[in-house]
Amino acid sequence: MQRMKSRKKLEAPGVGTLDDELVVAAYARWAPIYDPIFGFATGIARKAAVSTLNDLPAGRVLEVGVGTGISLPLYKRRHRIVGIDLSPDMLERAETRVARRGLGNVEALHEMDAAELSFADASFDVAVAMFVMTEVPDAPRVLAEMARVVRPGGHVVLVNHFSVDKGPRAAIERSLSRYSGALGWHPEFRIEEVLHRSDLKLLKRRDLPPAGIFTLLEFRVH
Repeated sequence: MQRMKSRKKLEAPGVGTLDDELVVAAYARWAPIYDPIFGFATGIARKAAVSTLNDLPAGRVLEVGVGTGISLPLYKRRHRIVGIDLSPDMLERAETRVARRGLGNVEALHEMDAAELSFADASFDVAVAMFVMTEVPDAPRVLAEMARVVRPGGHVVLVNHFSVDKGPRAAIERSLSRYSGALGWHPEFRIEEVLHRSDLKLLKRRDLPPAGIFTLLEFRVH
């Protein structure tokens, strides 16, 4: 499959910061073990997100951060899927999964920066990002790009971990935040980063298991 490459470093790397190079390096390490570890931990939330899309009419779907393609077999075949990811190591596994499973509804998998999508405006009916917003240097910019490439009236779906302000979980998130660069994601990430946008209307907000760690958000594009 074609690989389109578009990357831009957005801030200087450091222990507690992220840039594209750090993300790619982190997911080169995670790729071989992503499915058994993260796939298991995020399975319920991932299925809830794809189920939300499967309830929508047939359309063209952009999956931002497609990773190893673990979600691709879950889509109903009436949907046409395009997946992007910054990690070539993850995409290699996604390509293998598409071929092995015979997923003919997957149009393409591209190596691409989610903050600089190489698609025309209104190219898709839906854009979805699962566990991506905490992994990118500039989440508002990524969300703006997702809204741009979805047609007016179309949907944007996010499922992600969002940090809390107090309690044991907040303490853990604060402790881990200094290692964002090594982890490849931001443990501290507030939901307000993706809410209250003029280009998106919130339709649904749903906490998901385990223990409400993940939240599903469904928006309509204005």
